[in-house]
Formats: sequence, C-alpha cells, structure tokens
Amino acid sequence: MRSRTQYPVNTKLLVIGIIFVFFLLFVFRSTFLTSKDQMSSPIAETIIPKAVSDSFRNIQKVTKCSPTCNKIPPSIAQALVHYSTSTITPQQTSKEISVSKKILDKKSPCNFLVFGLGHDSLMWSSLNYGGRTVFLEEDEAWIEQIKKRFPTLESYHVTYDSKVNQADSLMEAGKGAECTSVGETRHSVCQLALKGLPSDVYETVWDLIMVDAPTGYYDEAPGRMSAIYTAGMMARNREEGETDVFVHDVNRVVEDKFSNAFLCEGYMKKQEGRLRHFRIPSHKDDPSKPFCP
Repeated sequence: MRSRTQYPVNTKLLVIGIIFVFFLLFVFRSTFLTSKDQMSSPIAETIIPKAVSDSFRNIQKVTKCSPTCNKIPPSIAQALVHYSTSTITPQQTSKEISVSKKILDKKSPCNFLVFGLGHDSLMWSSLNYGGRTVFLEEDEAWIEQIKKRFPTLESYHVTYDSKVNQADSLMEAGKGAECTSVGETRHSVCQLALKGLPSDVYETVWDLIMVDAPTGYYDEAPGRMSAIYTAGMMARNREEGETDVFVHDVNRVVEDKFSNAFLCEGYMKKQEGRLRHFRIPSHKDDPSKPFCP
C-alpha cells in the first residue's frame, strides 16, 4: 500500500520538474533570440556609431574655432608686433605709464587728447581701444612719417607762438583775471590760451588729457606752458564731471611750475617719477569755485 501511494507522488514531482526545466529553456531561448534580433536590426547597428560620431562632433566643436570666435583687433595686433620688434622704447617708464593706464582701465573707451606724437602713441591708442585718441604734434614732417607707418592714428599739426625763455613773463600773465575766468580757450584773450587748434578739439569733451609735448628742453623751444594751461581750462570748462590730466617731464622747471599753478597742487592725485596726475572737476556748475582749491 505504501509503495503504491509513493509512486504516483514521485511521478508527479518528476513531471513537474520536467515541465519547469522546459519552461526555463523556453524563456532563455526567447530572451536570447530577442537580443540577437535587436542587435542585428538597423537601429541597433546605429546606436554605437551614432554615439561615437556625436562625441566626435562635440570634440570638433571645441577644437575648431567657430566663425563667431573673438579675435585680437587689428590695431592691438599691430601694437603687439610693433613693440615686440622695436628697439626704441617709449619716453615714459613702465611705472609712469602704469599711472595713466589705471585711469584708462576705468574710463576707456573714452576721449583721450594727447599733446605729442611719439613712439608711445600706438600704445595709448591701443589702451583706449574703442575710444577716440587724438594726437597734437608740432612737427609736420614727423606726422607724415608716423602716418605712413600707422595710418589709423588720428593726429593734427599744431603751431606754438611761445618759447621756453618767455616762461616767466607768461606765468605773470597767467595770474590775470582774463586767464583765471572759465571759458572756451579758443575765444579767450589770455596770452597762454591755444587758439589755433582744430574746432573739433575744442568741441569734444575730453576724459583724459596727456601733456607730453611740445619740445621744451632748450630756451628757443616752444615749451609746454600753453599746452598745460589749455588742458586745465578745457577740464574746467566741461559741463559736468572730471578730467584726468597728466603732465610728463615735471623734473623740468616749466613743467613743474606751470602744472602746479594752472592744474593746481590741490587737484594733484599722484606723482610717479617724472609724471604728475591731476583730476580737475568742472567749474561750470559752480562759477564761484576758486581757480585752485
């Protein structure tokens, strides 16, 4: 009795086991075939190549410069080449130049007027990239020479009636009421005022003015008396705001005395070597403001 009852149970377990094994084989085969079909399909064939090609395109985008890439402006590139290959150094030292550069860093692009056209002119124009830099020069032949090398520089010829040996008498004349009253220098009766500059120079509001000319190292040279005085009056005559004025070669008597007298020691911000920096406010908004603080 017991042997008969166990047999059907063992047979039943065996059948169930066989069915379970066949089920596992069926599931495994179906999964394998499905995976094989997917890998052999056109879509599957493009998955990896597409990912690789997309990555390659992205690398190309990074390594290749697009048409909108920023490039060095031609004027800056020209200045880099010029100063890296030239054996002639600018008249100002690195520390002196840094004083004006700090102001340009804040104000540029701006209107920058420079008395003098020299070996540093391309540098000043480049530091004021996007702004307007104008050079006033006494030597016509020198202007033509520089124009051939750097045609983008804006420069004008200026004549001076004064001489260094007249500095003392001009200093006395500058103390008169006609020289200390604020107004346009081209209409001024002051002996120190420069009246023959291009009209545009008088009509432009200058943010920075650099006085590094005319020649002033011998008695018959024109000297910088009128240039210093005119720079100061242009600053005072603006409608509002302030003008940064720089005077180079203040180790010389004329530059020293005239900058202190007409740009005012009270407006001086800094001296570095032979360079003085003055910041002169508009006097138009307050006619009662003293000539010097």
